[in-house]
Amino acid sequence: MPKSRSSSFTRRGFIAAGGALGLVATLAACGGTDTAKGDGDKGSTAAASSGPWTFKDDLGKDVSTKSTPKNIVAFTGTAAALYDYGVPVKGVFGPTKTADGKPDVQAGSMDISKVEILGNVYDEFNVEKYAALQPDLLVTNTWDGSYWYVPEASKDKILKVAPAAAIGVGGNVSMDKALERTADLAKSLGADMNAKAAVDGKARFEAAAAKVREATKANPGIKVLVGSGSADLFYASTPDTSADLKYFKTLGVEFITPDKLDEGGFFESLSWENAGKYKADLVLLDNRTGTLQPEELKAKATWAEMPAVKAGQVAPRTTEPIFSYDKCAQILEDLAKALQNAKKVA
Repeated sequence: MPKSRSSSFTRRGFIAAGGALGLVATLAACGGTDTAKGDGDKGSTAAASSGPWTFKDDLGKDVSTKSTPKNIVAFTGTAAALYDYGVPVKGVFGPTKTADGKPDVQAGSMDISKVEILGNVYDEFNVEKYAALQPDLLVTNTWDGSYWYVPEASKDKILKVAPAAAIGVGGNVSMDKALERTADLAKSLGADMNAKAAVDGKARFEAAAAKVREATKANPGIKVLVGSGSADLFYASTPDTSADLKYFKTLGVEFITPDKLDEGGFFESLSWENAGKYKADLVLLDNRTGTLQPEELKAKATWAEMPAVKAGQVAPRTTEPIFSYDKCAQILEDLAKALQNAKKVA
C-alpha cells in the first residue's frame, strides 16, 4: 500500500438530495453525520439495465443491488478508470483537485467540475454530502483488505448508506489482474468493452508491455530503485507488494529490494542522512502531489549525490495507477523509454 499524501506518511496511510425527509432518514440509518470539506458539481451517470445487479469484489464479498447502479461514488483513481470505460460517477473521494484548482494526477481524464468532491485528502469524507447523492454503489481499491480512502472513523456510517465494492491493487495482485478486474467491474456497470476506445486501449497496453520486455533485454543489468520523498524521510519501496511493480518484474525489470521493511512490508524508511543506502542506475520517484519532486529534492544533499540522480536518470512513478488499459499503457511506454535511455552508473 502506498503512503497516502495527507496522513503524515503513517503506515496505515500507505488508504442533489432527494428531499429533506429522505436525507434525514438516510443519515439516521448512518448514525448521524461526519462532515468534511468537499465541492464540485454532480456528474452524469451511466444508464442502468433492468434486473438485479451482482458483483463479487476482491474482498470476497458478493455485492448486489436491485438494478444496475447509476448513482456511483468512487475513490478518485477508480472513478478515473471507470470514466475511461464510459462509466461516469456522481461523486468522488480522494486526491482530486490540487491547491491551485487543477485536476490532481489521480483524476485522469475526468472533468472534476462535474463531480461532487466528498473529500480531497486522506481521512476526509463528507458523509452528509455522500448520503445526499443517494448513491447506489461505492467503489474503491483495496491494498490490504480495507477500503482505500474510506476513513476508519466513519467507515461504518459510510458503508450503511450503500453497498461497497473494492478492487484489489496490492498484495499478491499484479497490474494485469487489477486491470482485468477493473474492466470486469466497468462491464458489469454497463461499459461496452467492444467499443473502439476499449479495444484500442487494451491493444496499446499489450504493445507497451512488449516494449518494456524489449528494453530490459536490450539494456540488461539496469538496477531500479523505487522511492518517495518527504521532508524528513526517503522511502525505498519493495517491488513485491504493489500491482504495478510486481508486473514490471515479470517484464524483466531488475529492482533493488530494501532489506529492512517497515511494518506492513511496503517500504523502508530512511533518514535523509542514509538516503543513499541503495545504489541504483535508475530511480522511479513517486509522482503524487503530496510528495517531494526533483526540484524540491535538490535541497537534499544525499539525494543529489545518488548515482542515478547525478546522471539525470530519474523518472516519475505513478504510485497509484488509474487502472484502465489506456492509462497503464502510458505508464509502460514511459518506463520503456526510461530503461532504454538508462546507463549503468551505480
